[in-house]
Amino acid sequence: MDRTVRVGLIQTANPINDNTTPIAEVKEAGLQHHLPLIEQAGEAGVQVLGLQEIFNTPYYCPSQDPRWYDAAEPADGPTVERLRPIARKYRMAIVIPIFEEAIPGVYYNTAVVLDADGTTVGVYRKNHIPQTSGFWEKYFFKPGNLGYPVFQTRYCKVGVYICYDRHFPEGARLLGLNGAEVVFNPSATVAGLSQYLWKLEQPAHAVANTYFMAASNRVGTEAPWNIGRFYGSSYICNPRGEMLAEAGELDDELIHADCNLDQITDVRRVWQFYRDRRPETYGDMVRLLP
Repeated sequence: MDRTVRVGLIQTANPINDNTTPIAEVKEAGLQHHLPLIEQAGEAGVQVLGLQEIFNTPYYCPSQDPRWYDAAEPADGPTVERLRPIARKYRMAIVIPIFEEAIPGVYYNTAVVLDADGTTVGVYRKNHIPQTSGFWEKYFFKPGNLGYPVFQTRYCKVGVYICYDRHFPEGARLLGLNGAEVVFNPSATVAGLSQYLWKLEQPAHAVANTYFMAASNRVGTEAPWNIGRFYGSSYICNPRGEMLAEAGELDDELIHADCNLDQITDVRRVWQFYRDRRPETYGDMVRLLP
């Protein structure tokens, strides 16, 4: 049986970047900006589509402006509801990163995974939350509390690892141990800080854990925060770390690649990283060391 899955990613610039436009208008503009590309993905036969981190707003985390809490919504809120009919129309699973309000006053940087029939198959909450100049995410988001789940969609087992998560190999390995076949890393990351790592870390996760990796990043600059240029460069790579599709640094783009999931088994029969693990020697990783 053919186990080839067409995986897609969208990268875009955010259309409204200021601190004065009503939040509802900002979110609607962000969604409308994405809709033509989402429809394009469906027309192109994409079966699993990933969007970028907090896809329908600016990356407001360089500020500590409480007005952005108004961008939060439940995991089954209006943004996800708007995308359910599109998932059904194209029989396309979609990874949707949002600003989640789980209960009043408790917020997460979250990705909701819709299956091809528009139903929610799972929620991932970003586990590693940065707190440094330009990235005050702990002001907005609580660290995730759902671990590293993997979600069975119609086409493949999907894992999610959001932006800053990608710097930590532990969660990437757990996604593999939990059965992920394609891992999405929606990001909002700027040149001058992490660009030299961009094509090192995720292909390394793909190789070490033997799965496909789909990494997305927005493009453009966002005033008034001005933390740098989002450098796009979204890509999909295979379990050997080979690039299957790549976007440029500057423009809105849809990319997609056909991923043969049988390659996961083929590679694991050569590189026995799971067989040769020594978890009994890893105890210090979960101890609080100096």
